[in-house]
Amino acid sequence: MTTVTQSEAGLRAGPREWLGLFVLTLPTTLLALDSTVLNLAVPHLSADLQPTSSQLLWTVDIYGFMIAGFLVTMGTLGDRIGRRRLLLFGAVGFGLASVLAALSTSPEMLIVARALLGITGATLMPSTLALISNMFKDPGQRGTAISVWVTCFSLGVAVGPVLGGALLQWFWWGSVFLLGVPVMIVLVVAAPLLLPEYKDENAGRIDLTSVVLSLVSVLPFIYGIKRLAEHGFDAQAAGTILVGVVLGVVFTLRQRKLENPLLDLSLFANRAFSAALLMLLFGLGLMGGLYLFITQYLQLVEGLSPIKAGLWLLPAAVALIVASSMTPALARRIRPGFVVGGALLISMVGYVLVTQVDSSGGLPLLVTGFVLIYAGISPMMALGTDLVVGSVPPQKAGSAAAMSETGMEFGIALGIAGLGSVVTAVYRDEVTGALPDGLSDSAAGAARDTLAGADAVAGELSASLASDVLEPAREAFTSGLNLASGIAGVIVAIVAVASMVLLRHVPAGKDAEAGEAEGAEGAEGAGSPASAAGGAEGGGVPATQVSARVEVPAAAGEGR
Repeated sequence: MTTVTQSEAGLRAGPREWLGLFVLTLPTTLLALDSTVLNLAVPHLSADLQPTSSQLLWTVDIYGFMIAGFLVTMGTLGDRIGRRRLLLFGAVGFGLASVLAALSTSPEMLIVARALLGITGATLMPSTLALISNMFKDPGQRGTAISVWVTCFSLGVAVGPVLGGALLQWFWWGSVFLLGVPVMIVLVVAAPLLLPEYKDENAGRIDLTSVVLSLVSVLPFIYGIKRLAEHGFDAQAAGTILVGVVLGVVFTLRQRKLENPLLDLSLFANRAFSAALLMLLFGLGLMGGLYLFITQYLQLVEGLSPIKAGLWLLPAAVALIVASSMTPALARRIRPGFVVGGALLISMVGYVLVTQVDSSGGLPLLVTGFVLIYAGISPMMALGTDLVVGSVPPQKAGSAAAMSETGMEFGIALGIAGLGSVVTAVYRDEVTGALPDGLSDSAAGAARDTLAGADAVAGELSASLASDVLEPAREAFTSGLNLASGIAGVIVAIVAVASMVLLRHVPAGKDAEAGEAEGAEGAEGAGSPASAAGGAEGGGVPATQVSARVEVPAAAGEGR
């Protein structure tokens, strides 16, 4: 007799769900684009709006601050009011904020618009990921869907500089913000037709005190980390980080006492969930930190335009797409921990190659190393995200997705701060004393501060003196990049081993399906969902994952 599992009996997604996935990739790709194009537009909007240095810094940073601060709140809010509803509210708000940003006539107006983009953007990412977990209940299909989601996000990061550079070449700086308007119109029209609604009917009220505590703990911490990366360790950076940590402890203690917490700390008891979050935190943090300096190398050391620099990043995006498409098939045959660990070792080789890049003629080696880094990080992004949302009950998917996104935001902030401190320290140490005589104190100070400062100073000097400034500055920056990449490679190797150890209990996809089939037979014989959960757990599937599939019917997310 052929055994029919729950997945085969009706949990497998159909054409509507796959079309819905396409709709969900639209805001995902857009948010990735939006995170890169502003950096290209800074010179243009600076000339038009003439912001102060402080206003320009807030224009760039406020978007990330708001996303990081509101992710947990928005993920939990989606669980309560409905994930599709939250997605639609966020899409309308993001579209309107995009128009406001594009039409800004003052720095203050642009800062407010960017803050609104961050708040509404925080509704989009956890909503898309949580809806994927509701639409694709079959583990194999969910893994494929999340791989597509990850690929679209990374593709947006890679294509952003190319598309943004093209828009800035032909239109005014506000055009980069208008990219979001047609995307959000399509989302608002298509979402009610293709996406199911899902919410937790028993979630209870949102604790507003917890919302405030989450904001006032995350925002100072992120601000302090960013200041640490830009200015080094000082009293302001240390103070804001300390305030964030203390308030974070207060937030955590409050969650333990609440019957319906904003952040369900019991989720961390699941080893797969916690391990996956740590992998995403460190893996994406290192890649995000190094990505910033690789783009600077392409433009300030190799002298490439933003469009050409973006084109040189496309091979890495292609590698990520290929690796993402292969990941679900590999995870069906090999335990996820070994897939992630093996891929991260490939990424480590890429980091090692970047340590050998020099300041002249290093472009081919840099691109090769970055291709390996992207190819190796892709399985971790896909499987790590899948483990986070797949190891919790469906009613907690929004909170889990928000924690996944928050972990990524924290990781990238820490990566930029940590690796940035290394690059900056090496640069300033090597360039000091190597600059030519004859520079004014202000010019020498700017050249010693950053490579961008040295490049700006060189633009005002004669050709021979400019070369004397740029050559040691580029060599010093490249030395810092080499060391930062070496440190990242060591940490990635440690994460690779840790993933193999911490996730060794998570079975491969085909083994999980076999365990689920055994659980289904047991349930048929015993006549209870608990028997199914016990049989499946005995087959090697985490209990939380099985109980979520058994207790929630296939149509639970629809018709609400």
